[in-house]
Amino acid sequence: MTAQSDRIERDVLIAAPVERVWELITSPEHLGSWFGETGAEIDLRPGGTLKLSWREHPTVHGRVETVESPHRFAWRWLTSADGEATPDNSTLVEFTLAAEGEGTRVAVVESGFDALDLDLAERTAAFASHTEGWAAELGDLVTYAAGAPAER
Repeated sequence: MTAQSDRIERDVLIAAPVERVWELITSPEHLGSWFGETGAEIDLRPGGTLKLSWREHPTVHGRVETVESPHRFAWRWLTSADGEATPDNSTLVEFTLAAEGEGTRVAVVESGFDALDLDLAERTAAFASHTEGWAAELGDLVTYAAGAPAER
């Protein structure tokens, strides 16, 4: 694989203030609605655990890496269900939020595919799947942000 196949970069503009978008990305109630469609669990601190569940995909486990409210949130998620997240069994997902006009620009970078302890075909398939997935998930975030109730 090449540098082009090691890093996925996507961004979207959301019609909501940074603090609100931060809540949608880091709150388990919200993240589990637009991203992990059947739920999420987050221990929102560096070193905390992360769990994302879907109806048609296995539950994914990870570790929170960075929490810099309300602008930067990062986690590592495992390629297998077991073990501690390391560079050879996980990729790094980084969200960066920035005010843009009256909205928020959300940039997502997922990196580390080349370091995964998988054969080339598996790494290539994971990269392709996640590339497609981020386009869909960020579209879901935009839609969810437009209609999600605010936390009280």
